[in-house]
Amino acid sequence: MRHRPPVSLFVLVVLGSACGGRAGPIATSILPVTPPDSGPIVTVDSLGAVVARQAGDSAADQAVLDSLHAPRGRHADSVASRPAAAAQGVAAVRGEEVEREAVRLFGPEGRAVVGGEAAAPSFDIDVTSFAANRRVLEYLEFFQVDARDRFAIWLQRLGRYEGMIRERLRAKGLPEDLVYLTLIESGLSNTAVSRARAVGMWQFIAGTARLYGLTVDPWVDERRDPFRATDAAINYLADLRERLGSVYLAAAAYNAGVGRVERGIGRLPGEPDSVGDRTFFQLSDRRYLRRETRDYVPKLIAASLIAKQPGRYGFDDVSPTPPLVFDEITIPDATGLDVIARLTDTTVATILELNPQFVRGITPPARSVVVRVPRGRGTLAALRFDSLPATDRITFVDHYVGRGQTLLDIAHRYRVSVALLQSANPTLRPHALRVGQRIIVPMSGRVVPLSAWSVPPERTYRRISRGGAAGGGARLTPASGEEPLATHRVQRGESATTIARRYGVGLTELLNYNGLTMGSMLRAGDILKIPPK
Repeated sequence: MRHRPPVSLFVLVVLGSACGGRAGPIATSILPVTPPDSGPIVTVDSLGAVVARQAGDSAADQAVLDSLHAPRGRHADSVASRPAAAAQGVAAVRGEEVEREAVRLFGPEGRAVVGGEAAAPSFDIDVTSFAANRRVLEYLEFFQVDARDRFAIWLQRLGRYEGMIRERLRAKGLPEDLVYLTLIESGLSNTAVSRARAVGMWQFIAGTARLYGLTVDPWVDERRDPFRATDAAINYLADLRERLGSVYLAAAAYNAGVGRVERGIGRLPGEPDSVGDRTFFQLSDRRYLRRETRDYVPKLIAASLIAKQPGRYGFDDVSPTPPLVFDEITIPDATGLDVIARLTDTTVATILELNPQFVRGITPPARSVVVRVPRGRGTLAALRFDSLPATDRITFVDHYVGRGQTLLDIAHRYRVSVALLQSANPTLRPHALRVGQRIIVPMSGRVVPLSAWSVPPERTYRRISRGGAAGGGARLTPASGEEPLATHRVQRGESATTIARRYGVGLTELLNYNGLTMGSMLRAGDILKIPPK
């Protein structure tokens, strides 16, 4: 029998939000944890049930995030025609009232008091100059009416992370109110996945994530880790601000890519040394940025206004979720998060919330990783793991459906019953399996070899046309029917610079889009993805 290395224990005490509270919400909240000597908690959640709830919660977030990109104002439905909002008694400031409120708060005379009671809040990003911008007012209305229910949830989640993010922004010399970017990027969801395949609270694509030191592989996706992803996002924002000289231009580049913003600045009249936060609005007014980016800073300002003073905008019933406290233990080999939940006498939902980076509900095989457990449970978990038989570390494997596979085929492969598969996957529809769909397969009492794990499917594309010249560009379209993707096969002697010029994109944008750096070597035959214009 192979010697099992001991489990190392590291205790990390996370204090309140003022000291940097740390955590990551999923579909359910953390349940109270009883002291270690009060007996075990009965875990009623299966992994499949928790994952299903998590997916539903993420889908609700994404529906609102997608609608953020829809046209606002004249092209949007009239708020007055939405009886549901009126029926709910939404205390929203609308239309001209929003404008009067904004001018009253942030007008040129600098009125500091509204209604003779509350002083105007202070910001370390320039909200004052742009609070009465038409797009800001429209998004204020959107968050209060259209997205009210979900935005309230996002404000609750903000309590989990705000202290931690502000502390790290401050340490990097960035404005702390950039914390509110997380509201418009993901609703502070660690499991958010956009149509562009950006993932996590800070919505990194894989290439940029790896460029800033995050691990993205079939077992661990640190874009979903709120602490690691926050470090990467703040480093990225710091680089963008240093390069562009403005917080709002950095935010625009975070959304659209630095090359696109720099090209827009180059088209503006006047001296390039005069760039600043107002430059963003000049680019927006001249439509030198795509619509989503033109709205990005107004969304940030609107979200900041509400998050800074939620009661004034009708969110007085929001109770921020407190920061989590936890210990960290080192797990040396593949172990299910449900097993770790059992070792710590807590729920699967709790462990998944603390460790969203383990995308398969299990720690990687043949690799040591740090796992978070509820505070006060680290020593207990370490002792129990050290005496845990190897056959008890894994209770399931995850299978990804292949083309033509049926549920019976999968049951035969793993020597389990169809009924067992259905009980472990509550939302499973046996006659409507999708290629690439994840199915949890119970495997208790067996040592699971590496060969038993199926590989999560890569994003696939089908070719629809090809340029006439050999080695020229090709247009690929994702099998899911998303926007076509342009690619280029590198020819001998070509550099990233010549390819960027050929397609009219920025060099930095091309490199970031492919997860490359200035020092990366291109070889003949390599395939580069071309950023959309």
